[in-house]
Amino acid sequence: MTLLHFRTRTIFALAMFVGASASPLRADEGMFPMSELGRIDLAAHGIRLTAEELFNPAAVSLVDGICRVNGCTGSFVSPDGLIITNHHCAYDAIQKASTPENDLLANGFHAGSREREIPAPDYQVRITESYRDVSAEVLAAVQPAASQPALTGLDRAKAIERRRKELELAAEEENPGLRAEVAEMFAGKTYVLFLYTWLKDVRLVFAPPSSIGNFGGEVDNWEWPRHTGDFSFMRVYTAPDGSAATYDAANVPYHPKRVIAVNPNGVVENDAVFLLGYPGRTVRHRTASFVQYERDVRLPRMVSSGQRQIEVMAAMGADDRAVELKHSSRIKSLANVEKRGRGQLQGIRRADIEERRLAEEAALAEALAAEPEKRSEYLNLLIEIEAVYHEMSAAAPFEMGLDQLRTAVRAGAFGWFVVDARHERAKENDLDREAPFMDRNFEQTRKANEVAMADWHGPTDEVMLLDALFALLKVREARELEGLQEILANPASIPEKATSLIRTTRLGEAAFVAECLVMDEKDFGGVNDPLLRLVSTLAPRWREIRELEKRREGHLAQLYGRLIELKQEAQTADFVPDANATLRLTFGRVRSYSPADGMIKTPITTLEGVIEKTTGTDPFITPQGVIDQFQKRNFGPFALADSGRLPVAILYDTDTTGGNSGSPVLDGDGRLVGVNFDRCFEATINDFAWNDAYSRSIGVDIRYVLWITGIVYSANDLLAEMGVSAATGDSPK
Repeated sequence: MTLLHFRTRTIFALAMFVGASASPLRADEGMFPMSELGRIDLAAHGIRLTAEELFNPAAVSLVDGICRVNGCTGSFVSPDGLIITNHHCAYDAIQKASTPENDLLANGFHAGSREREIPAPDYQVRITESYRDVSAEVLAAVQPAASQPALTGLDRAKAIERRRKELELAAEEENPGLRAEVAEMFAGKTYVLFLYTWLKDVRLVFAPPSSIGNFGGEVDNWEWPRHTGDFSFMRVYTAPDGSAATYDAANVPYHPKRVIAVNPNGVVENDAVFLLGYPGRTVRHRTASFVQYERDVRLPRMVSSGQRQIEVMAAMGADDRAVELKHSSRIKSLANVEKRGRGQLQGIRRADIEERRLAEEAALAEALAAEPEKRSEYLNLLIEIEAVYHEMSAAAPFEMGLDQLRTAVRAGAFGWFVVDARHERAKENDLDREAPFMDRNFEQTRKANEVAMADWHGPTDEVMLLDALFALLKVREARELEGLQEILANPASIPEKATSLIRTTRLGEAAFVAECLVMDEKDFGGVNDPLLRLVSTLAPRWREIRELEKRREGHLAQLYGRLIELKQEAQTADFVPDANATLRLTFGRVRSYSPADGMIKTPITTLEGVIEKTTGTDPFITPQGVIDQFQKRNFGPFALADSGRLPVAILYDTDTTGGNSGSPVLDGDGRLVGVNFDRCFEATINDFAWNDAYSRSIGVDIRYVLWITGIVYSANDLLAEMGVSAATGDSPK
């Protein structure tokens, strides 16, 4: 049976069970771009602000108080650039500032004065200023003349990539001091140019101990009920003239156009809330064949790899706090991704995501039955898309295995940075360079690599390299690859070779890497570093794979672009583009849920739950100061009015995903009532599909934030800066 016959038969078998009126958008689903705010009935969702009050590039609006903090979201809560975000978003900065002798992760940190605030290396803050649709300008680059053949997937991807770079550089030239980014909204179909204020001097101001900020650890991660005080404060600075600048003692606090007011009274069940933030990528417009690829290929490999890397790093740091600190940020990041991956695998199966996508595809095929040409085109699109994922599945053992040498093996990553940077920076035309190595990005890329090198641990890399090599030993293409052929020829000698490669490399030394970047070709070719030589030998194949990924991306973008057009024509529905790290709004209510038969989980947890969970053993350790204040019932003005208990976390049915970490949870008047940090385990599937029954997000209640900050740790300077009193709970109206 051909792939076409199989796909067609599957679609029409499922069509018997669905109606052609199936809609891709539920009533409350959606991470809405700013361009879509005008079509939302905000008042019906409890939002007492207009679309213009939320976002208005011509005037000050609520969005001016929201920022992107690296891969997370933050809110300006004072006129002097004070930002509240998640503890796990500030975690890397806290970890980099920690030593066994001054362990900020274990003990927490309160600067107490501007002079004592700690620079956060490799942190940046972005504030969205404006946007405009540039779809026509981008797609003009892939419209060949009538006499020319259609572009290949690779040529299309490269042409779009180049045009996006051209538009970004032109926009930055027209708007000095701002940062431009062209984002793909619908794959292969719509593109929007965003302008950002981009600030580079970010400092740590306050962080609770990890026993608060990460209470429950990986046991409670992605679970409800939660009792985690996942918040920290940072501050962003500019040069004295207000321009963006890297760290300098003479820099001054940034003054945002808008401050997000804090509502110390918080929320109760069924209150309306909304979030503004920068969610990462969702895949709700992808086909059933994509879901199958994720379920059977990418997610299982990602989970397995993450589990093994965590196991190795945890063992290495078990008896050495210095090593444990080096690995802590990476472990936390990997653990978060690994558990989310497990949740997505479970959710794909439990929620029948593939079957639902097949049903939607069947419904659309049925809707197009009256237009045979379109129906035939639609079926062919599905077949072509499926063929790309089949190709990716077949290539995964080799391509993903080879990738481990430059991701799991950190010295391999540093070596790849050197080799790739030299290759890309040698290109005369800046537009021909890969984006990280363009003039506008290279210093940031170099700095990020340097910061990562500070946490390198050779013995860990020995195990990671050994694992990667033994995995590649099972792949014929790897055994025949120049550079690996000799290493893999004798399996018994692989451990010795892996150990030698790591113990003789200097790729963990920042000075050596900096020197390699500026060497001439002759000197670089003579460097006696076996691991660097191995990376140099493998580099052409990595570049081939990068080109192959672009070809696939270009082909899929074209196919998905047309698929979306057919959906819109057939269903006349409003489509919200997948999230893509650009500014979005989502709304909902503080709401319980039922994850299993006979079980209802209420939406507000309290300090009683923290104390009940406390065992004195990690991850359920509670600082004595918290216990003391609990025993005194010293909750200040922050207790719940009905029970006298102190709220800790809240649950709500907004539509969120990664990147929404740190997003402000706002009441109907746009005041801060919480800080988003997680989803329920059942909602890890949000990237694929949102569901009213199980999609729930989790935030730390602002009352817990204020209580921990002001009453437990006496950081009343920060409460005062936010206009809140720990004695009365007063705040600006």
